[in-house]
Amino acid sequence: MAPQLLPTASASASALLLFLLVATATASASASATRTSRSAPPTLVFLLAGQSNMGGRGGATNGTWDGVVPPDCAPSPRILRLAPDLRWEQAREPLHAGIDLHNALGVGPGMPFARAVLRARRLPPHAVIGLVPCAQGATPITSWARATPLYDRMLARARAALLLPSTASGKPPKLAALLWYQGEADTIRRQDAGLYTARMEAFVRDVRRDLAAPDLLVIQVGLATGQGRFVDLVRDAQRKVSLPNVRYVDAKGLPVAADYTHLTTPAQVQLGRMLANAYLATLAH
Repeated sequence: MAPQLLPTASASASALLLFLLVATATASASASATRTSRSAPPTLVFLLAGQSNMGGRGGATNGTWDGVVPPDCAPSPRILRLAPDLRWEQAREPLHAGIDLHNALGVGPGMPFARAVLRARRLPPHAVIGLVPCAQGATPITSWARATPLYDRMLARARAALLLPSTASGKPPKLAALLWYQGEADTIRRQDAGLYTARMEAFVRDVRRDLAAPDLLVIQVGLATGQGRFVDLVRDAQRKVSLPNVRYVDAKGLPVAADYTHLTTPAQVQLGRMLANAYLATLAH
């Protein structure tokens, strides 16, 4: 059994950090109420968590986003995002605006993922996808352990997404999957790389238990890059996660920006399609 992880900061410090995360995110999205979607509420909800390559840095690695939105990332009335103030609104790039704080944000895998899922025509015609961005750049997996501010924020956003107005059918939205791209920060120290499998398994178990979703699909992305020299050790640790209903999508070989860390916009589009294929493969034919 994987060891349970305890937060390293005091309870009061963690509570303060969670307050600051939520307060800052809400303030940065004060105008989102005017953009609240009038589309049907989502029927399927996907959590997006991890660090910067999930948050999205496509076109933004020079410190400012270039504003390029590929067709695969264009807004759609059938793709919503849970805003920082917990309202559904039409999703658009940067998807993690107001969530992945204090970073220059660009294109990530979420929008191309959602568009690829809809394009496959494997969902009912009325299906609406709800994306719940939760990623935060430069965070090791210990920052996502149970009872840490990022973990608590992710759970709060997930629960809010599932409690918001029901779909037109009268049924609540379904929590379909957690998309997870994280681990670059765990390539710095050999000890962290060696503990990654156990920590990831503990994280998955905790999320499933706390969301009362014991069979929740988790799709983790194998690292393309890292912040340290133990990238291969973390990649091996990712592949060793042996829990049921955990899928693996490998980002190695996708185009990387000049900072040698973040995926380019075309790479994020490709990754979104790969994640969509992994999700669609789990659906009954």
